[in-house]
Amino acid sequence: MTVRLLVPPSLRLFLPVRSRSTGVVETRYDGTATLGHLVQAAGIPLTEVGRLAVDGLSVAPSARPRDGDEVVVEPVSRPQPLDGPPRLLLDVHLGALARRLRLLGVDTRYDNSADDDQLVATALSEDRLLLTQDRRLLMRRALRRAAFVRGAAPDEQVADVLDRFALPLAPYTRCTGCGGLLHPVAKAAVEHLLEPGTRRTQERFRQCEDCGRVFWHGAHARRLDALVRAAECR
Repeated sequence: MTVRLLVPPSLRLFLPVRSRSTGVVETRYDGTATLGHLVQAAGIPLTEVGRLAVDGLSVAPSARPRDGDEVVVEPVSRPQPLDGPPRLLLDVHLGALARRLRLLGVDTRYDNSADDDQLVATALSEDRLLLTQDRRLLMRRALRRAAFVRGAAPDEQVADVLDRFALPLAPYTRCTGCGGLLHPVAKAAVEHLLEPGTRRTQERFRQCEDCGRVFWHGAHARRLDALVRAAECR
């Protein structure tokens, strides 16, 4: 028995190289596999699929296809509803993205030592949306909320995440190091933590309530402001 998957250009990056130009995947199966299983066997995580259609009608991933079916695999529409709180969890390869999202005030959990099992457990226990570029991780059945991040450079990744999800932004309210909330603090209270040049030139400070790191709008502010403006204009 065979099923033909018709995959649009936006999802072809998940396919084997030989199928990317046409987006057509001929799949043999024994008649017991579900449509969702066949789609993921072709390399496409179901987290990236918005709709499956046969003869123009929507079909559930749990359905069993018929011999000869042509299945249109449609991508998730953007912006995609969060279906839960705007709390993110990033895998170990997305540290730069985590810092940028925290700069924008997004609740972002990141641990560069977490393995796949730990990521899944944290995503479930804290009801966080897992972001990753590991398609095998996205295929874990236990995951409720997850998404693939497109782009190689951090700025490309930020643009993709903000395009896909309507995340509420609150720039400069979170620590870029740990993600904790920042609060205004008197200069006198943190003066002992500052370099001489910073004590001499800066007057307004914020401190992370979790790790104690101190922030100010210094020489690096122009670059960070540009990142924030670009995000807010999307």
